[in-house]
Amino acid sequence: MSTCATASRDLSEPLAGTAATARTWLLLEQPGPWGAKALTSSHLDPELGRALDRAAKGTGVRIALIRRPGRHADCHAAARHQVYVGHTVPGRTWLRGTVLDDPRQLLDLDFAALGAGDHGGFGAPHTGDPLALVCTNGKRDRCCALLGRPLAADLAASEAEGTWETTHLGGHRFSPTLLVLPYGYAYGRMETPAVKEVLDAARAGRVLTKGCRGNSAWERPGQAAELAVREETGEDAADALRVVATDRAAGADGKASPWEVTVAHADGRRWRVTVAQEVSLPPRPESCGAELGSPARMDVVAVRTIPESADGPTYEIPATVTSK
Repeated sequence: MSTCATASRDLSEPLAGTAATARTWLLLEQPGPWGAKALTSSHLDPELGRALDRAAKGTGVRIALIRRPGRHADCHAAARHQVYVGHTVPGRTWLRGTVLDDPRQLLDLDFAALGAGDHGGFGAPHTGDPLALVCTNGKRDRCCALLGRPLAADLAASEAEGTWETTHLGGHRFSPTLLVLPYGYAYGRMETPAVKEVLDAARAGRVLTKGCRGNSAWERPGQAAELAVREETGEDAADALRVVATDRAAGADGKASPWEVTVAHADGRRWRVTVAQEVSLPPRPESCGAELGSPARMDVVAVRTIPESADGPTYEIPATVTSK
């Protein structure tokens, strides 16, 4: 059976620069079945789902439903709901959690502040394993169920305590897809041994670039640029690099030119990365059952070191960033 994931893999479609964009993730436990638009087509009150969607719009917060791997009883309510909120901007990352009896309490949150990195005292710092969020929403795309659910089950069976199924991480054709919090790096075409390596690295505050789609804190050109600098330098500290500028000018023919992305290291080093947007050929389905298309891809053209004497933005990493 041909699927969008099979076509993408067979065509060696690049992963870098394909992660969903979100500075902050809000994860709400909701067991039972999920529809294609899970916030309004699950056993979560659809009015609440619509209200949460409106509250998060334009704030940099992305909301997803989560559930533990395994068989899902068709229950209409959870006695209590685990909730996580995580901010993914390097140097300012945090992950906090709590359990709510009534998820309507989430409407009291300041979503703009969450998107800007201010948790406002929500919950308590998460001190356990990194969260391994595997997209399994088969109503969104069958590849997420066919490939994601077995991966989530394997991880849970191996006692990866932070494993959750989630509703949508974007990029069905890269299934099985994974998001790791607190650092916000997304991965595609994952297998159980590779995920264990990713999680081992995250526990140590490191990032593995193999299979990585990018950090959700950045837009797609920044995701590709940061990963290119990591490949170029061998830097694997999760909070070491930050995208500090993304510029794009119109070309002489009226078409957009490549992006010039500035990536800064906490120690003051900086790089200028040229990223061009190209189309993926030959055409392939971006989702199962969809017509053939040519999705955009981010191609890194050049990575250049900026001399230390050059003026430009820098940043500092706080002494402690994951337990705020």
